[in-house]
Amino acid sequence: MDNKSNILDITLEYIKGVGPAKAELLKKELKVFRVRDLLTIYPFRYVDRTKFHLIKDLKSDGDTVQLKGKLVSLEKIKGKNNRFRLQGLFKDSSGFIELIWFQGAKWLGNVLKEDHEYVVYGKLTIYKGKKNIAHPEMELLSDRAKDNLQPTFDPVYSSTEKLDSRGLDSKGRRGILKFILGKIREEDVLENIPDYLRTQLKLCTKFQALHWIHFPKNASEKELATNRLKFEELFYLQLRLLLGKETRKKKLKGADFNVVGDYFNTFYKEGLKFELTGAQKRVIKEIRANMGSGVHMNRLLQGDVGSGKTVVGFMSMLLAKDNGYQACMMAPTEILAQQHYAGISELAFPLGLKVGFLSGSVKGKKRQTVLENLKLGEIDILIGTHALIEDPVVFKNLGLAIIDEQHRFGVAQRAKLWKKNTKVAPHVLVMTATPIPRTLAMTVYGDLDVSIIDEMPPGRKLIQTVHQYESARPKVINFMRSEIDKGRQIYVVFPLIEESAKLDLKNLNDGYERLLHFFPMPTYQMSILHGRMKPKDKDFEMDRFVKGVTQIMVATTVIEVGVNVPNASVMIIENTERFGLSQLHQLRGRVGRGSDQSYCILMTGDKLSKESRERIGTMVRTNNGFEIAEADLRLRGPGDIEGTMQSGIMDLKLSSIVEDSGILNAARYYAQAIIERDGDLQHASNQCIKSFLQLSRSNVKIWGRIS
Repeated sequence: MDNKSNILDITLEYIKGVGPAKAELLKKELKVFRVRDLLTIYPFRYVDRTKFHLIKDLKSDGDTVQLKGKLVSLEKIKGKNNRFRLQGLFKDSSGFIELIWFQGAKWLGNVLKEDHEYVVYGKLTIYKGKKNIAHPEMELLSDRAKDNLQPTFDPVYSSTEKLDSRGLDSKGRRGILKFILGKIREEDVLENIPDYLRTQLKLCTKFQALHWIHFPKNASEKELATNRLKFEELFYLQLRLLLGKETRKKKLKGADFNVVGDYFNTFYKEGLKFELTGAQKRVIKEIRANMGSGVHMNRLLQGDVGSGKTVVGFMSMLLAKDNGYQACMMAPTEILAQQHYAGISELAFPLGLKVGFLSGSVKGKKRQTVLENLKLGEIDILIGTHALIEDPVVFKNLGLAIIDEQHRFGVAQRAKLWKKNTKVAPHVLVMTATPIPRTLAMTVYGDLDVSIIDEMPPGRKLIQTVHQYESARPKVINFMRSEIDKGRQIYVVFPLIEESAKLDLKNLNDGYERLLHFFPMPTYQMSILHGRMKPKDKDFEMDRFVKGVTQIMVATTVIEVGVNVPNASVMIIENTERFGLSQLHQLRGRVGRGSDQSYCILMTGDKLSKESRERIGTMVRTNNGFEIAEADLRLRGPGDIEGTMQSGIMDLKLSSIVEDSGILNAARYYAQAIIERDGDLQHASNQCIKSFLQLSRSNVKIWGRIS
């Protein structure tokens, strides 16, 4: 190995103890190619080798223990099927213990040496008062002294069966990493946190962190390394997002909505049937200022179900029209798009605005007419599904694109919508009824400006939520009958999880048959809805429920987002323990849309896990979506918010946005401060940041200009 080359850039086959075959396996199993990659596969726990136990003090079966003493004797014992086990007697100053190996007896019998001192590490078993350790790790005390190895915290790494079988388990990788770290010089490691920031935050150097994260001598070194590397991860995550946001603001010109004209003012004074909440007014003001600045808007609008996001979106569309631009709204499903079309058409008609609709089901001459009118500018507002992003859809002058339920669209899909105006970038307003905790919003949507409607319209009755066990079924059936007698409608929702789709579908059909027994035709009418139905059949069933032809809708979670039936006042969720909190909150939001008191009944079996009880307790306790989202994040972790993952965002090796929110907040604060002072990273003190970003740029895609 050339000592002048940077060891971090060397491919793994050239490292002592690896070689071509093991290097190939590490590539396949861990996606590591070079030394620097292997160093960033951090331990997930540590074995405390700083403490030694005495045999006489060992009391608890299953404890992991470390002993220091002499291997008194070794004996091969023949068992069943001519299989041998190796049995050893080990002693320290306080007593004796038996060591047993059921595998590798022949090989170990040749390697282990009687009457030599060893460090023994393994799990204690106590059977009928007799103590033993099966398959302990054995290390000659003389080897530890010879290598000048001090007792340490031994790292334990995530592994696979293939890695373990080739000697690349934790023990094998420890040997490789000790060799690597012994060869690394301080100048080999690029320090990517500026000196002034490290001093201020009392962070160790990157060189120290790499040594201490793998082989800490004590708890203090382990903590210092962990804090340093977590901060670094989250700092660069925030820095990339914020730099992308700044780049977009500087380089990307948005449509200039500097006029607040007749359409906006007429609707505000005459078209609104209710007083806007303070939160709605604040958000509209933020959007107006943003779109009137000449800078491209990329804004996330969060608001719980029923908080009035659609009106805010419509008034933003009126600003586009007042300034000579078209607007569009894209929804994830045909049903939701149709509801937006109906609602926005009703608001737009008195103002003389033309609203068009486009989805996969709009075909032939009807489709051609929409496309022609859109290109000529005769359609002011276009509502639709992902059909809006198809190439034949050409706007005359698109100025605002609204995306409803952001998490249902991938980044690439949204990028196509953003390119629908070649002269100026259409402003983008992303709306979601899925409340996002602040830490997750800072991470997933870190490059968007965020507006929050955190106030519900006055007069809305809170949905009453109760938890019932299966034993209360007769009471629930009677309650359903009484609500139907009042003219109300009811949802009954069953889980549908892909791994058990057939079983779930059977549960849904069984539930439907059981309800028919309690609610027989023709006295009662029921709809059934699930994801395996043909689109036209789904639309038919949904339409019957919307029109009040059926009183009960038996469904899977396909009705989770956007369905608006004001007359539906009861939501019954079966097998509640199988749903996540966020999903339960979304389902509950399907009711409570009219003036009547609404109810959500959470049905479960008798046996519930602690986590299920906490989820259900949270739902019963609060209707606040943001409080629920925080609890969901705490219970489940960030999960995979489909379509919102910007490259590298959730690729966190050490830090957790749930557990490390304090470090995340600090990382965001310092990243923001650096960008405000030195946005181009020209200052000498920030050159290490610039160098690191340039080095890692090839592996990072920044979607900073796309919502």
